[in-house]
Amino acid sequence: MIMSTPSKRAVTAVIVVAAGSGERLGYGMPKAQVPLGGETILMHALRGVVASDVARQICVAVPKGDTALRESISEFTIDLVDGGPEISVVDGGSSRADSVRAAMAALEDGTELVLVHDAARALTPERVFQRVSDALASGAKAVIPTMPVVDTIKTVAETNGSDASIAPEVVTGTAPREQLRAVQTPQGFELAVLRRAHEAAGLFDDKQSAAVTDDAMLVELLGVPVHAVRGASQSLKITTPLDLIIAEGLLEGPLGIRWVEG
Repeated sequence: MIMSTPSKRAVTAVIVVAAGSGERLGYGMPKAQVPLGGETILMHALRGVVASDVARQICVAVPKGDTALRESISEFTIDLVDGGPEISVVDGGSSRADSVRAAMAALEDGTELVLVHDAARALTPERVFQRVSDALASGAKAVIPTMPVVDTIKTVAETNGSDASIAPEVVTGTAPREQLRAVQTPQGFELAVLRRAHEAAGLFDDKQSAAVTDDAMLVELLGVPVHAVRGASQSLKITTPLDLIIAEGLLEGPLGIRWVEG
């Protein structure tokens, strides 16, 4: 049960993580700079955040030393109508967690809630941001958008002995699909909770740090309940050339990506 409802006017910020190298896309440039439907991946992501109207401030973490993304963000900010969110930029770190921490440090005093969004999920519909924001406004301390898993998921282990000559892995079990969800962004948090989670992660060793794959997992480790709302199928993470082809196809659809679902 969600308890202790905060004010509906709680000051909310969105962190956009855009500091990835994009090596698997093969463009030889940071992923956020890669073109998608006539614009960069980052510009699509920013348009979605602004259109959702959930934030007073947007803080974008870009690769350290990158000037092209900073210039494009500056141009985007100039084009915003009066009353739009303030957009700031920080240098990202060597890891996603480092980038999130750098952005949190740059948030305005008085910020109470924060949504952390991967720029690589550039086509996330506005309604997903709003669902996450609404759940936070209703009292949740942590919220993630999810989608049901349609594939059968099995756990495996490396084979050894004579079996190693047959196949490199052997199935150890089948996870109950009805309990599984694919996790997306934006992930929303009370800012104080997310800061506490990242402070705790600062004590992790390399193995523990490598095992953490998103901010929600850090919050889970604090024992804080993480609530789930519905995501959207078009909120795919653009990581490989095939993902980029799919995203291009979605943008070329008859109704446009923002109105397909979500």
